[in-house]
Amino acid sequence: MAQEPAEQARMLLQLHQPGNPVVLPTVWDAWSAKLAADAGFAALTVGSHPLGDSVGKPDSEGMSFDDVLARVAQITAAVDLPVSVDIESGYGQAPPRLIEGLLSVGAVGLNIEDTVHSEGGRLRSSGEHAELVGALRVAADAAGVHMVINARTDVFLRQEGDPAGRVDVAVARLTEAAQAGADVLYPVARHDPDTLRRLVSELPLPVNAIAMPDRDEPAMFAPLGVARISFGPFLQFALSARANELLARWQ
Repeated sequence: MAQEPAEQARMLLQLHQPGNPVVLPTVWDAWSAKLAADAGFAALTVGSHPLGDSVGKPDSEGMSFDDVLARVAQITAAVDLPVSVDIESGYGQAPPRLIEGLLSVGAVGLNIEDTVHSEGGRLRSSGEHAELVGALRVAADAAGVHMVINARTDVFLRQEGDPAGRVDVAVARLTEAAQAGADVLYPVARHDPDTLRRLVSELPLPVNAIAMPDRDEPAMFAPLGVARISFGPFLQFALSARANELLARWQ
């Protein structure tokens, strides 16, 4: 019997334990979701990049929000696990619409980033991003579900500002998001261990790290204090590389 959304959201939040990270395989369709569920993972996240690739659309909001919801509905119908969804910068939708849409297809968590794709790819100010996080929290509370909000900053990906001060900028931005109602913080990028350790120590909430499933050592993240690991597009990339090897044998 499928669990109620509020219970699934509580389960998802409880899985975030610094030093004992939950691995949320990044999936993009019912097949990949069932593959991860059958392998024994406790929760999943839907990535915008692999999701777009799976339907021939570009990342950076190349899909509409309704198209995303249609795909997420297929995923949640295939597995009985908490599912979080990367909603990029919000597809230009109002926070109540984002929360209502996600809950309508069985999702109980979301990633929200501070690059505004619908406005030329500008970076939201820290206050603006925090305001959006707060509005999402208010909308989720009104719906009666503690949607797990993973607040992301792209300052590392975009190489914003002076490299020497980038950690400070990310910490300041994500701390504002934490104060506004986020549950998890995502300074997205491939970080060296020292940088990741510093981010974990200076941020006030559980931290999401990205991993390459075919290259990184799973045990390396727990000692750094990470609470959540996801794969971004890298699981799909690894499977694509293996598929290319198999197909090449038959050319």
